[in-house]
Amino acid sequence: MLLFAGLGNPGRGYVGNRHNIGFMAVDAIAAQHRFPAFRPRFQGQVSEAVLGGERVLILKPETYMNESGRAVGEAARYFKLDPKQVIVFHDELDLAPGKVRVKVGGGNAGHNGLRSITERFGNDYSRVRLGIGHPGDKTLVHDYVLGNFPKAEKAWVDTLCQAVAANADDLVKGDTTAFQNKVYRAMEAAGFGKDGLF
Repeated sequence: MLLFAGLGNPGRGYVGNRHNIGFMAVDAIAAQHRFPAFRPRFQGQVSEAVLGGERVLILKPETYMNESGRAVGEAARYFKLDPKQVIVFHDELDLAPGKVRVKVGGGNAGHNGLRSITERFGNDYSRVRLGIGHPGDKTLVHDYVLGNFPKAEKAWVDTLCQAVAANADDLVKGDTTAFQNKVYRAMEAAGFGKDGLF
């Protein structure tokens, strides 16, 4: 079994925020792979199905970003998962918009959702880092991540989330290189490659 945890803040006021791209990505996975409707559990919303031959639980914590570890930790303990079975999808300031990188462990780079998970669960889980870019000044970060993606960016956000969903089975198999390459090619094919966002 694997746990896919998408990070974000609950509530209508946060739906379009850059900070919520983790929710957007797992919603796309659930929709594209026909997961059942989300239901409340583990201090969040969950949906479960078989993906790539593996049982996958998608979790969207409703504890707010800074307490994401409460929900992720509860679900992981219930199913007796170790960190290698947990994949977290989150916004990444240090990547250009539309870029994706997967890594295991490492620092949290000031991301409070990751910090919360690490505090409660250890650091050796996988992170799917979804690039949102940086505002250029750290004093602007708070308003930037809690601001909505402007209309002009909706196309690349949707393309990215759909590409992540289309290739989620590579994450299940542990083939992160194939996953990253396929997402990159999908973005490039949609016009968001070297002459676009990157």
